[in-house]
Amino acid sequence: MKYVNADNIFPEELLQEIQKYIHGRMVYVPAPEGQRKKWGENSGSRKHLSHRNEAIRQQYIDGATIDELSDQFCLSNDSIKKIIYSKI
Repeated sequence: MKYVNADNIFPEELLQEIQKYIHGRMVYVPAPEGQRKKWGENSGSRKHLSHRNEAIRQQYIDGATIDELSDQFCLSNDSIKKIIYSKI
């Protein structure tokens, strides 16, 4: 997350009001509820895991065993089972 100097983004009146409550410290301002992104959307991790899980399901359908998939994807047998048996 990149930090921005409040002097550069807030109007003077708003900055003075904020400084009444906190000064010289960092403050996190979360995005509004409707605009929040889910985990991994910015980095692409969510998409990567989705593709990996789909590959695991397909290989299982094609006959790969849970042990083989566990070794191939470096996941525990329980993790492979959760992916295979989860509803999409």
